[in-house]
Amino acid sequence: MGKIRVAALGDTSQEKEQKRRAEARRQTKDSKKQKVEGLGLHGGERVAVVEGTDIKPEFKKLIEEVEGGDKSAKGGSTSGRKKIKQRTRSKRYIEKASLVDKVKLYPLTEAVTLVKETSLTRFDGTVELHVNLTPAVLGDAKDKKDFRGSVTLPHGTGKEVRVAIADDKIVSEVEKGVINFDILVAHPSMMPKLAKVARTLGPKGLMPNPKNGTVTPDPEKRAKELSHGQVNFKTEPNNPIIHMAVGKVSFDDKKLMDNVTAVLDAIGHSKIVKVTLSSTMGPGIKVLIS
Repeated sequence: MGKIRVAALGDTSQEKEQKRRAEARRQTKDSKKQKVEGLGLHGGERVAVVEGTDIKPEFKKLIEEVEGGDKSAKGGSTSGRKKIKQRTRSKRYIEKASLVDKVKLYPLTEAVTLVKETSLTRFDGTVELHVNLTPAVLGDAKDKKDFRGSVTLPHGTGKEVRVAIADDKIVSEVEKGVINFDILVAHPSMMPKLAKVARTLGPKGLMPNPKNGTVTPDPEKRAKELSHGQVNFKTEPNNPIIHMAVGKVSFDDKKLMDNVTAVLDAIGHSKIVKVTLSSTMGPGIKVLIS
């Protein structure tokens, strides 16, 4: 179908304005045709900008208005960026966040006290530790590797950890969809049998792996270590930052400080750039690195 033109009848000034705009469009098309003639353009190809085109001066401003109006009518902004909805915080969060100085670096004793005061949850929230490391810990840009390790938290995380040692019974239960453990430790000789349930355990992060020490010649010893508070940590993929739980809000201050200190010592203070503490859904509190 051809283009449909709407004409305003009975309004002389509006009719003149429509004629001027139509003439401006015609001038633009004619000038572009003159410039691209003989260039061998095929179907679907066009010239976005043509310089040096002879257009009557009185139409130049009008052409800009017409083309600008066409763009806004088709899609509004030409940037193509989606508007990001601004996040709104609850009154309770704003009230708690006001207790924290966003610029100040708090000594660990003050940070631990403040993280408990700014807890938002009605339940016993988790205290989270966020550690930014130097980019050098990931290695060269061409061959980046995760920075990982393990640490025994003196007072645990406050969560009961179910550790199991892989055997034929465990494999059979997993095949039936029954998983009654949080960590699975295996002897290297069990790995071929566990391969049958790798698609079940892998996505859940439960597949034993030599990198985190869950494949070991002495699974009984390793299971005991993990059940007594030993946890693994590693950086995000291609990002030198570690997130981990170091206890519960209900822990007393000394227990939380002991756990945080143990993690920082295991990572190595020379590798640490910034340390932040927060409770579940609570504001972040910057910690002074001693």
